[in-house]
Amino acid sequence: MHKIHDKTLQDLEMATVLQQLAERCHTETGSEMALATVPFTHKEEMLTALKQTSEYVSSFDNNNRIPNHSFDRVDNEVSLLKIENTQIELKGFRKIGAMSATVNTHLTFFKKFKEYYPTLHETADTILFTKDIIEAIDGVIDRFGEVKDDASDALLQIRRSMHQVKLKINESFGRALNTYVNAGFLDDIRESVVDNRRVLAVKAMYRRKVKGTVLGSSKTGSIAYIEPEVTHTSTRELSQLEYDEKEEINRILKELTNFLRPYTVLIQSYQEFLTLIDVVAAKAGYAIELNACLPEITDDQNVYLKDAYHPLLYLSNKKEGHTTWPQTINLHKEQRIIVISGPNAGGKSITLKTVGLLQLMLQSGMLVPVHPRSKMSIFDRILTDIGDNQSIENHLSTYSYRLKNMNYFLRKCNAKTLFLIDEFGTGSDPELGGALAETFLEEFYHREAFGIITTHYANLKILANELPYAVNANMMFDRKTLEPAFKLILGEAGSSFTFEVAQKNGIPYGLINRAKKKIERGKVRFDATIAKLQKERTKMEKTSSALKDEETKAREEARRLEELNTRVKSKLENYQELYDHNQRMIYLGNKINTLAENYFYHKKKRPLISEFLRIVETENAKRKKKTTTEKKAEKEKKIQVEKEVVKEVVAIRKKKEQEKKKEEKTKKEAPKVALKPGDRVRMLDGKAIGTIDVIEKKKAVVNYGLFITNVSLDQLELVERK
Repeated sequence: MHKIHDKTLQDLEMATVLQQLAERCHTETGSEMALATVPFTHKEEMLTALKQTSEYVSSFDNNNRIPNHSFDRVDNEVSLLKIENTQIELKGFRKIGAMSATVNTHLTFFKKFKEYYPTLHETADTILFTKDIIEAIDGVIDRFGEVKDDASDALLQIRRSMHQVKLKINESFGRALNTYVNAGFLDDIRESVVDNRRVLAVKAMYRRKVKGTVLGSSKTGSIAYIEPEVTHTSTRELSQLEYDEKEEINRILKELTNFLRPYTVLIQSYQEFLTLIDVVAAKAGYAIELNACLPEITDDQNVYLKDAYHPLLYLSNKKEGHTTWPQTINLHKEQRIIVISGPNAGGKSITLKTVGLLQLMLQSGMLVPVHPRSKMSIFDRILTDIGDNQSIENHLSTYSYRLKNMNYFLRKCNAKTLFLIDEFGTGSDPELGGALAETFLEEFYHREAFGIITTHYANLKILANELPYAVNANMMFDRKTLEPAFKLILGEAGSSFTFEVAQKNGIPYGLINRAKKKIERGKVRFDATIAKLQKERTKMEKTSSALKDEETKAREEARRLEELNTRVKSKLENYQELYDHNQRMIYLGNKINTLAENYFYHKKKRPLISEFLRIVETENAKRKKKTTTEKKAEKEKKIQVEKEVVKEVVAIRKKKEQEKKKEEKTKKEAPKVALKPGDRVRMLDGKAIGTIDVIEKKKAVVNYGLFITNVSLDQLELVERK
């Protein structure tokens, strides 16, 4: 692969992607490395970077999380190590020690889980594992960042002496303090500290009465700070010991620096390793936010982007809560060039930039937001001509600049090139510029280059239709609403909807008609035909979508009915088993009852026992031996079925009672009919029909043929009038 031109990186906004990547780094050196990322020039390096990122992403989904990699940069310390007779500061040693420990943790981790992270383990395996640096630093510096007392025998002796002298000073000072407190020479605060030395807070009027050295006074001058004379000797001794301590510490640190000097290259490699891990972690985090993955990398030139998102647009819309529409694009040997046409603001340029930016990200070792079944390959060159590149400094017009760019394309274009051109052919006379653009496109085609262009020129659409390995495409557009659908359709050119857009924006219809008359009729018909085809395509898409929805609903309903049918069958089988069991129990009960009755009358035990044993043996012959678990499961199942049956029976009875009450209520609420002698009637809760003979005092004498009875009129309902 060749170095990708800076103009391509600028046109496709790769710098913005790298800025977002740098913001996700945890270290200063990681951010710098992320911003300096450029597409790899060797395929093996690119594949290694992609695998590293992919493996780091996988660590988010398992229990073997990669350890923390944060560290403080040690550039200054490494620079000092490269110079003889220099000394590193305490803080520098702590940074080197912490970095060495972090690297060792990573080396151990990747060695332990090399099956999970083979590429990262291979990278880590190039770094030397050693505890010498950590042990040397820990032997001198404690966890608080101070030099240890036992860092050397001399330092230990000095600090012991300092401790004893400080005790002497405190004793002497204590005696002086008590003396002058009793004398009433001291202020209420009694003592203070000046230049790290204890002093007496003497009232100004008594300062000549206190023996010692005045080291200062209060702001108001009312207090003089005096070091007692009795502590002078010990203080001078302490100052000498402090100087000796400082000299010994410098000697120790210089010795430690000299010990680390042979490890300079290793320490530098530690920083580079952790910086790489930081960038890989940032790429992994960025991939998670983009829902990105590693597509299949093919050896042949093949770009199949399924459900591809423009990363910058996706993150921007995600932040604002807007929808981002994915695109599906396919470039291969038999479809090398795609010519996208259609109205402005339909998504042509975004689609073109999506392909280019995803290709740059992939070749920079970053995962891309596409469907996992997508395929991508490597291009030696990615050439772009996007936007208005008018150059004021060079006195070049837009068209002149684009011609200069096309000349560069012609010199570099080959079968390993991906070219992306927005608004191809614009900037000059439509017919002349279109003809030149057509020639350029033919040349790119004959050189077997891969590319995507956007255009409004009809001759380029026709050329794409004629060339075997080129194809037209358009961004879907609703002709009625003139709203973009942001969906790329391969196989047909798109209308520019020039007059429709003009009409929607309020241009008078008369002016639009006059404009139509000024151009060739054939072109209008061609554009109208394209628009009509696009309209039909939209209808087909809507119909297809509706049919898919109906099919999904039908499948869901069929699945629901199948589940219901399965549940009903299972319930019926359980009920049948319960019924058969109960019938068998009734049968056995009847047999036992017959035996009991015979014994009751004849009192013969032998036939009773013999018949009972025969019944038991017959029943046992039908049984199968079951384990305790199976018996328990069968018993639980039986209990569950019985509960369901009882529940169903209770529900049915309850329903019948409600229906009966409702029926009775309806009968009661029905208007009463005046009954007369001779009418055929029946009681409300009966079925027998009789004839009324006589009505006396709200009671009727009803003749049922076989008998006669007195019934209240409220209890009777009319069946048939006389």
